[in-house]
Amino acid sequence: MPRRLVVVNPALEDAHISQIRAVAEKNGFEALFFQKTAQALPYLDNAEVVFGQSARLAQNSPRLRWLCTPSAGVDQFTAPGVFASPDAVLTNSSGAYGVTIAEHVVMFALEMLRRQTDYSAIVARREWKRDLPVRSIKNSHVTLLGTGDIGQEAAIRLRAFGPASLVGVNRGGKNPKGLFDRVVLQDAQDSVLPETDILVISLPGTPETFHMLDARRLALLPDQALVINVGRGSVIDQKALEKELRGGRLCAALDVFEQEPLPPDDSLWDCPNLLIAPHVAGNMTLPYTKERIVSLFLEDFENYCAGRPLLRQVDLKKGY
Repeated sequence: MPRRLVVVNPALEDAHISQIRAVAEKNGFEALFFQKTAQALPYLDNAEVVFGQSARLAQNSPRLRWLCTPSAGVDQFTAPGVFASPDAVLTNSSGAYGVTIAEHVVMFALEMLRRQTDYSAIVARREWKRDLPVRSIKNSHVTLLGTGDIGQEAAIRLRAFGPASLVGVNRGGKNPKGLFDRVVLQDAQDSVLPETDILVISLPGTPETFHMLDARRLALLPDQALVINVGRGSVIDQKALEKELRGGRLCAALDVFEQEPLPPDDSLWDCPNLLIAPHVAGNMTLPYTKERIVSLFLEDFENYCAGRPLLRQVDLKKGY
């Protein structure tokens, strides 16, 4: 019986499926492809490798050795008992989403600073008003909370607008590829928040990052600072941020929220000084992103088959 690879990803195109199947068969694997998790469940008993993003896949694969999620975030896989197999390891697709999310960051920043949401409302009323004061990324002090793939790609694009500074915040204090003017330790972020005009958050959702941006830290930001979150909604104390937005002191653009989908009756829907996107910054809708997801998986698949270490293995205790 051939070794079994189960792939569950409705975003994959025929070319991707053919590519994965060819590499799987070359390495003695049978590759099965499904659009939905429920369709794959009857075939998981003998699955050795799974490429999919539902925790149900891990829970129903007793012989699993490796699960690769096509997502960068791994929140749903970190709870105790998610994996039916004690021998299973988890990798993610970190490195596939930097481009698309960084472009979303730039879009968010320009829409808010250039008052496009307000002008859209003016145009919707068929009015002709042209004198709203606007701001610029140029000469702004930008702080990037998170300097991984997303933070780095965002820094590259924001640099082109001529900011006064690009400051990175991370756990290790290293300046990846020299992309930041300086980097401060995560524990020292309070020192840079008061001088931050634009705060870009791309952190994962872990116990360490839960409500990292609480009421106290939000109060450290200067008046009219723009908060952009494309990481996880749990990083910000949402109620504390909403209070700042309704008071008119801060503005924000959020792609992620503490509860998703955002409930229809949530007060954020009509909150002023806020631009909402329904968690679309890192979707698998950009062709480049899909190509990278497949490429990264196949790179580690070859490593797995050759007995080499997996490059994007997740520490389930740390959550990244």
